[in-house]
Amino acid sequence: MNRFSILLTISICQLFCMGNQVSAYEEKQDLPLLQNPFSQSYLKENLKKNKPRLIYNEQIVATLKAKIKSDPVIKNMYEVIRHNAYSILDKPVIARIKKSNSMLAISRGLLRRINLLGLVYLIEEDKVILERINQEVLSTCEFSDWNPPVYLDTAEICMAMALALDWTQDRLPESTIKKAKKALIEKGINPSWVKHGVGMFNGWWINHYNNWNQVCSGGMIAAAITIAEDDPELAAKTIKRSMDSIPHVLTEDYSPEGVCPEGVMYWAYTSSYALLTISMLETAFGSDFGYRDYPGFMESANYRVMCGSSPSGWYYNYGDCADKPGTGGDIFLAWFAVQTGKSMYYEKEKFMSIKKDTRLSYLTAASLAWICRYAEKSNEKPSNVWVGKGRSPVAVFKGEKPNSDYYFAAKGGCGAVSHGNMDAGSFIFELNGVRWSVDPGSQSYIIGEQGFDLWRQQQESERWQLLTKNNFGHSTITVNDQRHIVNGYALIDQYRTGKNPSVTFNLSPTFKGQLKSAFRKFTKDSERSLLIEDKIISAKSTRMVIWQFITQADAEITRPGVILKQDGQRLKLTNLSHPDIQFAVVSLDPPPHKLDKRMDNLKRIELRIPVTSSNDVINIKIRLTETSVTES
Repeated sequence: MNRFSILLTISICQLFCMGNQVSAYEEKQDLPLLQNPFSQSYLKENLKKNKPRLIYNEQIVATLKAKIKSDPVIKNMYEVIRHNAYSILDKPVIARIKKSNSMLAISRGLLRRINLLGLVYLIEEDKVILERINQEVLSTCEFSDWNPPVYLDTAEICMAMALALDWTQDRLPESTIKKAKKALIEKGINPSWVKHGVGMFNGWWINHYNNWNQVCSGGMIAAAITIAEDDPELAAKTIKRSMDSIPHVLTEDYSPEGVCPEGVMYWAYTSSYALLTISMLETAFGSDFGYRDYPGFMESANYRVMCGSSPSGWYYNYGDCADKPGTGGDIFLAWFAVQTGKSMYYEKEKFMSIKKDTRLSYLTAASLAWICRYAEKSNEKPSNVWVGKGRSPVAVFKGEKPNSDYYFAAKGGCGAVSHGNMDAGSFIFELNGVRWSVDPGSQSYIIGEQGFDLWRQQQESERWQLLTKNNFGHSTITVNDQRHIVNGYALIDQYRTGKNPSVTFNLSPTFKGQLKSAFRKFTKDSERSLLIEDKIISAKSTRMVIWQFITQADAEITRPGVILKQDGQRLKLTNLSHPDIQFAVVSLDPPPHKLDKRMDNLKRIELRIPVTSSNDVINIKIRLTETSVTES
């Protein structure tokens, strides 16, 4: 359940630079808006008075209490939550310890504690739990500040403090409630406004398109609802600003077909706060104000299923995504199960597998507000072919049989997107339980705190020296041993579904100035093979085109291809187009840069094709095929 543990300390400068590129993205559209009636009068007339009113309300609490007794999934999850909550009593109260630019571990730790303790109090009303919540709230009020330069910290503390006051239903000491509301205004909301802001970084996340927008906006909405009776003017204008701001990230991370350019793990992070926000709006005002109808939002559950559950158990781990999900079910995907009744979004077996000593996600307790309302209405299975467009379009092909181990995924996009890499045209491929073509995945964020410029995304940025970030560490095309063009968007040109699906990416913008054009087509030409075809027209500067395959398998060069061996399985790469040119193997273990992520036995299999003149048409055709021990 600790799927966000990779989100380590990140400086505001790093995130401010991330993704701030002017791109050639061709699918820009008018920004759909959420409904936004928020004014002082609307707030006074429509805000529910009874508490809890944030995520939980009286009816949801009653439903949850009943399900704890009758539903084995909810019973198991609540028992683990309860065990986690009472274990907090043996730990010191939260303290402000800042070891880097961020104190995300502190803010998230507080949010985790309040989630666990607060839910147990809602269900059992234990005075011991109430007193511990009181201590945590008072300690947080005494923090000198909530680290507004890194507003993720501030937002998550705001969410925690708001839930603490709400889920205890005004039963904390009056003096604590007064201090907490004062802190929410002075240390939470006020720093987000210009007259109270913190230097040049004041509110940069407002109207920005990455996950910070949703997280910070959600935290502000929680804080504003909590202080609404005390300062309705500030509350109304804060919620109104957030509701105007959120469509920027909704368009980026969901529209038009649910693909998150930041990857599956960041889909979960953005969606976690989107779902908290929806739940708060519904319990506080009785409406989601258009979230569900936002283009691509509901469809994003299909993206999560297709890119987050390969036969090997790994994610399609592009961008800064972790390699694998944590233990236990996906609490955010379960929200979509509740809305649709589709069992493919409800990981029942994984929820049941959670053990009492499992350290739960910091939002698991909140998620029971929707998981307790799940009722299966459909046993529809995931599609075998899925294509999603957007800033980083993705295609996934699976096997036709229910338990097939065939899995292929490829992407477009460019390095300029938030958490993006120079990996346009790259792909992963699994067969026989082996991930043959690998994505090197995420890079430790700690190096960004140690002087390495990990986040700036200009063409010559230091970031692109890393194998996880540049095109030399991905199964794609490279020209003249140069980097991809950082803001050259590769979009889907066409695709075909059916028994032998295919997808073609237009990589021409990726190689602007290096090639005249480049199109990469992937075809599932059988249940045990994949065909990759590249059609390239050279430019005046083109001297070499390099076809790349990144793998951790052992490699044996043959003619006309390569035999890969891993975990007792074999895969053959056959060079159909250039049988006279032999593949080469370049070891990436150890990797070329001292700060590179090290992966055992990592290598780049490459086919280097010389180009002699401009306007040459280069057709590269490679087939990946299952092979037996006796085949060569």
